[in-house]
Amino acid sequence: GFSQAQALEVVLGVSLATLCNYANNLAQTPINPELQPYALPAPAALATATPARPGGGLEPIADYARQVLEPLAETIDREGFYPREFLAGLGQRGGFGADPGSLAVDLVRQLEVITEVARHCGATAFLSWCQSACAWYLAQAPQATVRERHLAALLSGERLAGTGMSNVLKHLAGIESIHLRARPDGEGYIVDGMLPWVSNLDHGHLLLTAARTGEGRYAMLAIDTAAEGVTLLRCPDFAGMAGTATRNVRLSGVRVAPGDVLAHPAQFDAFIAAIKIPVILLQVGIGLGVGTSCVEDIARDSALRREDNRLLDDGAGELEAVLAGLRQQALALAAAGGGSGLPSLPVLRLRAAAAEWVLRAAQSAVLHAGARGYLLQDPAQRRLREAVFVAIVTPAIKHLRKEIRDLGLAPAEVA
Repeated sequence: GFSQAQALEVVLGVSLATLCNYANNLAQTPINPELQPYALPAPAALATATPARPGGGLEPIADYARQVLEPLAETIDREGFYPREFLAGLGQRGGFGADPGSLAVDLVRQLEVITEVARHCGATAFLSWCQSACAWYLAQAPQATVRERHLAALLSGERLAGTGMSNVLKHLAGIESIHLRARPDGEGYIVDGMLPWVSNLDHGHLLLTAARTGEGRYAMLAIDTAAEGVTLLRCPDFAGMAGTATRNVRLSGVRVAPGDVLAHPAQFDAFIAAIKIPVILLQVGIGLGVGTSCVEDIARDSALRREDNRLLDDGAGELEAVLAGLRQQALALAAAGGGSGLPSLPVLRLRAAAAEWVLRAAQSAVLHAGARGYLLQDPAQRRLREAVFVAIVTPAIKHLRKEIRDLGLAPAEVA
């Protein structure tokens, strides 16, 4: 029952509204007082913006992620596209924990980078964590030769690496048996075993993992995936984050040269103390970044559908207040420095709290989106899968609660 003339009226109305919107945005025209109650809340990204830091701010990385990564997010998540070129470019911009050309790994910088990348793609933020975790292992290695061989290439993105420490951390927590065995071969080792899944791993990448050398004794090793005896197999299809280059790794008689040993058994206890808590802290950035985008979506959808969405729990303001507290804690812990001096309990509790919070934020974003949020291609649906990943990736929430309990806390305090 509509005519061509009415169609033109719609085009005219939309054109005028668009012109007014852009003009007011450019001129920063104040909102009319009577419309203030309906104003869109300030995006969480602006409220938690990171100031430029000496030696290299985040602006180039933020621009790079927005322009290059964001358009690829759905392809990475559902079609299995591995963002190899983006990761290489991220390294060139100092995105793996050190300013370009430097070998000084900075936990604060890397936490901020992972958070920013996660705003655009949780899967790629996880890959960034894998790479920077491996760089942290090398930076803390007591064996100098392995640092000299590999650290610069990992920090620059020239070479990519996967951390095969999920099984090791669960083994040390008493959750499962260790899967890799190593026997001495001069000053090196020969390794056998299987890791069910390791991410950011492809042919020619570096695998950093630990193997058992005897009862209660372990060695930390760097293994070239192109070496003889290494087989990489495809894993079953995941619900999301398909582009993380996650492989099943089979090792059969793989020789590790002395120059690829990060820590011998006598050095392992001090080494694991220096790496475990800092890399768990860096995972918090994935949750914060994914959750930040969820809060922004909730704020937008609340403004568009104000009447019904205000009845939902976990609104933008409530979630953003929690986000600010989590972010402040994370940055304070990262600034306290790495190594064995970083306290375990605050980091474990923060990591668990961030996982629980991002689950709330992602579920709320889907509910605020309504039916659109159930579409597979909707960003809210992708972020829900990313949030679940934050909650189950090692250390998962249940793993974290076990370690917190083992430190002597009562069950009520763990939850």
